[in-house]
Amino acid sequence: MSEAQVALWWLPVGAGGHVVIHTSRWWELYRARREGRPRRPLFHAALEVFTGQGRHVIEMAPAWGRSAGSGGVVATGPVGLDWLGRSRLFRYEVRCLRDGEIPDRAWAPTPPTLLSLAAPEADALLRRVASVPCHTWGRDAVGVGEMWNSNSLVSWLLQTSGIDASALVPPDHGSAPGWAAGIEAARPAHPGAPMEPDEG
Repeated sequence: MSEAQVALWWLPVGAGGHVVIHTSRWWELYRARREGRPRRPLFHAALEVFTGQGRHVIEMAPAWGRSAGSGGVVATGPVGLDWLGRSRLFRYEVRCLRDGEIPDRAWAPTPPTLLSLAAPEADALLRRVASVPCHTWGRDAVGVGEMWNSNSLVSWLLQTSGIDASALVPPDHGSAPGWAAGIEAARPAHPGAPMEPDEG
């Protein structure tokens, strides 16, 4: 298989009736007022990666709830404050699950954005999921004025795969909080960014 494919799904925040829709709306209202603009629909991203190893779903989600412990957990991190992460209620999971499901896919307003990678690059992306910086969810971890969250994971993976994540935007003139944080974290100056290959 000479090429592999990555499907980037944009999913409305709170799809399926999750409680997070309320906190996200408050966050967007605050940001819109501070920036003097209308409110925008919010989206979170999920990835499907198709390689010779099969199909894998990559996402970040709370370490509790309907999908917690569903398998494929490769990393965890704290939510809100570092010390709160000692409790499962304040931890998130990074998952890379073969033949996994994206629970909110039915609410996606558009088909996924399909991105091509060479097979070795796609395999490297899957291996790199476990190496994502596990910053505190909800904090401005890299100094760009955005919270670290599931969107940061996705944009970090794409950016470190040689894909210009800044050119990928959600539908309906929407916003993806945390997207810029992942891009910034992928820069070589930040801890957790992949090392540049040696010359010669």
